[in-house]
Amino acid sequence: MTATPAPSTMTKATARPSVLFINRLYPPERGSSGRLLRELARAFARDGWDVQVLTTDTIASDDPDGPVRVRRLPLFSQTPGTLRGIWVLVRLFVAAMMLPRPRVVISMTDPPLLGYVGHLVAWFKGAKHVHWCQDVFPDLLPAVGFKIPSRLEKLFFKLSRRAMNKAERVVVIGRCMARQLSQTGVDAHKITLIPNWPELAMNPNVNVGSFNPLPLDEDVAAATAQNTVLEGLPKFRILYVGTVGYAHPVDTILDAATILDSMHPEIEFIFIGDETAQRRVVEEKSKRGLGNIRVLPFQPQSRLRDIMESGDVHLISIKHEAAGMMVPAKFYAALAAARPCILVGPEQTEIGRIISDYKAGAVVPQKAAQQLAQTIIDFRMREDIWFTAHDGAKKAAAAYTAEDMIRLWLRKARELVR
Repeated sequence: MTATPAPSTMTKATARPSVLFINRLYPPERGSSGRLLRELARAFARDGWDVQVLTTDTIASDDPDGPVRVRRLPLFSQTPGTLRGIWVLVRLFVAAMMLPRPRVVISMTDPPLLGYVGHLVAWFKGAKHVHWCQDVFPDLLPAVGFKIPSRLEKLFFKLSRRAMNKAERVVVIGRCMARQLSQTGVDAHKITLIPNWPELAMNPNVNVGSFNPLPLDEDVAAATAQNTVLEGLPKFRILYVGTVGYAHPVDTILDAATILDSMHPEIEFIFIGDETAQRRVVEEKSKRGLGNIRVLPFQPQSRLRDIMESGDVHLISIKHEAAGMMVPAKFYAALAAARPCILVGPEQTEIGRIISDYKAGAVVPQKAAQQLAQTIIDFRMREDIWFTAHDGAKKAAAAYTAEDMIRLWLRKARELVR
């Protein structure tokens, strides 16, 4: 290893390495990838990096977020579907090329093919490229029912794999994702596993290395939301927090709620998330006349721990066809709240394996509503089952802390700029 130069001869680049993160989302825009990016970007800054984030918003801005410089691109295009995604990628590429040269470029996966943009920016700038794979694209698109022409899909696949194989590292968030990529053309030696972590709002006093994370800003829109999670008569609460969509089907959950509505009126299902995405839950609740479902809007980040602890059991849903292509981030917040988790989806996923390895809950296949209902009853009626999963969640949470995951990120990044 080359000796570290004396302070008097140390260059600015050596003393303060620079990194550019690229992602469509960044707070106050909602989305787990944006929140995780913000926590990691601030950690890099506290570790001595010069940090810039390139993202999008409704209006252009170039403002600091604590120690992080954030450039937001306005996106006015109303072009639907694939063409709009390509437009976003072009805008991000052009903007990135106008920024100062970073030592490291870290691209995320929103929008799809952002990894290829990261590859091009790093190549032109002479920087190292790390692809942070939150979702496997374009593989996930047909799995969730998003149809694109077969030739275009093949082209996207080729560009995606090329970018990942040219990267210094491909950081995946689950073992299932590492397997998916290695089996579909990505050099296994490029792949590094760094799981996601519970948001720092779950434990705002955590120390990450020698620095403390800056406080998260309050989501202004959510601050006025309906805060009724903890009110009312005592209930055994089944909590679903986050997206309801193509990759997160809720049919099995709704069918289980229908089974339990009259059998166990003390069991309540609470869905918290985007009102548009929750529309189907609201419609089905009305259609089926269910009295055991409540739907609440997004809640402030400051209430995250209270919300997660308000659930007696947490539900996570993954479409079977999406196995190996995604790992819902809210799972780690549920573990940090020491709550049993039920995955409604494939067992051979990162979440399925963690639940199984730590005995932190149960895995129920899609369309097995009766099995899901019985599993919930078991958690409700048998303290031994609930407390076993509770203890398992605590053990799993200790293995997936924000401190450990962020430390690993910083160590791997420092290796690239030695």
